[in-house]
Amino acid sequence: MLILQRRKGQSLSINNNITLTVVDTGTDWVKLAIDAPKEVPILRSELKEAAAENQKASATAPIQVLDEILKKK
Repeated sequence: MLILQRRKGQSLSINNNITLTVVDTGTDWVKLAIDAPKEVPILRSELKEAAAENQKASATAPIQVLDEILKKK
């Protein structure tokens, strides 16, 4: 893991096609601007973890339960 210190308005580049810029900071938060190609997926870690949990749950759910869910939609 690489840890860098940046101030408001400063940026860093990743792989020559992604730029992260510090837009604003608070006492316990930071606001980042991300400039990346559209094909690069960008997800907050909590959303990525939730998606993984959903996939795990759907893989272990009985097929009858999944069929009932699909019929309701």
